[in-house]
Amino acid sequence: MEVCYQLPVLPLDRPVPKHVLSRRGAISFSSSSSLFGAPDPRQLSQRRGAISYDSSDQTALYIRMLDVRVRSQVGFEPERRSSHPYLCIDFRTLHTRLSCGSSPADSGTEKRVHRLLSFQRYLHSSRLLRGIPQQIPLHILDEDYSGQARCMLEKVGSWNFDIFLFDKLTNGNSLITLTLHLLNQYGLVDLFQLDMVKLWRFLVLVQEDYHNDNPYHNSVHAADVTQAMYCYLQEPMLSKSLTSYDILLGLLAAATHDLDHPGVNQPFLIKTDHYLATLYRNTSVLENHHWKSAVGLLRETGLFSHLPPEDSMNMERELGSLILATDISRQNDYLSRFRTHLDQESLCLSNASHRHFVLQMALKCADICNPCRPWELSKQWSEKVTEEFFEQGDIEKKHKLQVSPLCDRETNTVGNIQIGFMTYVAEPLFGEWARFSDTRLSQTMLGHMGLNKASWGGLQPEQTAISEETETSAGGSRSKEIPQGSRES
Repeated sequence: MEVCYQLPVLPLDRPVPKHVLSRRGAISFSSSSSLFGAPDPRQLSQRRGAISYDSSDQTALYIRMLDVRVRSQVGFEPERRSSHPYLCIDFRTLHTRLSCGSSPADSGTEKRVHRLLSFQRYLHSSRLLRGIPQQIPLHILDEDYSGQARCMLEKVGSWNFDIFLFDKLTNGNSLITLTLHLLNQYGLVDLFQLDMVKLWRFLVLVQEDYHNDNPYHNSVHAADVTQAMYCYLQEPMLSKSLTSYDILLGLLAAATHDLDHPGVNQPFLIKTDHYLATLYRNTSVLENHHWKSAVGLLRETGLFSHLPPEDSMNMERELGSLILATDISRQNDYLSRFRTHLDQESLCLSNASHRHFVLQMALKCADICNPCRPWELSKQWSEKVTEEFFEQGDIEKKHKLQVSPLCDRETNTVGNIQIGFMTYVAEPLFGEWARFSDTRLSQTMLGHMGLNKASWGGLQPEQTAISEETETSAGGSRSKEIPQGSRES
């Protein structure tokens, strides 16, 4: 008797199931095997994170290394990887505002898993370029708004550039629009023969992988840093010596330097025993993750696949070197090295390694240039970054963790945080940058920072009075150990 077995075949005209094209984070895995011979090209675009693999064995190995289970679309549960007491923390609350009257049932499962920390991301796809029909039509800007955005790009080199207004005029696509404009303005698209479809898809994915739930570390911040980087690239010391390759690296690093930022700092990840901290051995945890996430998107889109493999690998490595330089915990190391070069007048910009070091310092300046912007812009950024600190502090209080410095809204204000940051971080860095590039822009930045510092100092008594009134109305008593109260609204 002959028995026949018929294997089920997935019709080519049927959309691929979500579990095949699921997204978990910033690492891409590709399957090179198939039950039916040639691999299905749709199965080669699976995304799981920041690094691309062509072997299922490597995929399994990496998953085992992270000790992360592949989970279903719903029902994620915090996974214990050791006996650390804080592993029971549900990081799904990371971007949800804490309120006394709220209950877990108020937000559905889809909302609760929409943004998980790092790799464990909600399974969503870009509606623009991944073949999924757009359920809600994209809002198309009218000619007046798009015309204003184009007018703003004509002055993209101005230090007074209002990135908040530009983001509104581009319907929240400031990072895509700005980066594409700058690459075209430098002629880098033609020079490096970049495929426009791949470039557009790369920029869409970059902007999408920023968490816009973060008050500060979001795509608008990335666009602001990219615009500041462009201003520095226009400075005479750099414009005369940087190559097109340097400029391309600088712009890409600025656009991706905080990719997939979870909205909490490195000490938070370390003290909660998060697996990213374990993966990167508690060293430049966030910066390493930003870099690997950027590399994953470069490989997924194949933006540089037409280049020789060695050139592509060098570009990825140097991109990482730039992004890793933004680690604020290594600020003194870079500043000391920069100061030594300036004292000895040993910087030679015809040397590739020296040019790369200057790019690192330029990106560091661009990353923390908010105190150097005009007051109207600087004040908005200061309030946003402080709110992100306070939200982390709220989470730490909720889970009975020690509250990180500057993260307690009951003992800090926007003003005292900003004054301390300018005094100990921004002023030393921009002072040395002005020695290196003594131009009108450098003096303008130092001037704005001095005025902004004075303005925050003048607001301090007002903030203290507001906090005292708030505590009195709430029936609380003010402790002598807490000189200031609630944050500025």
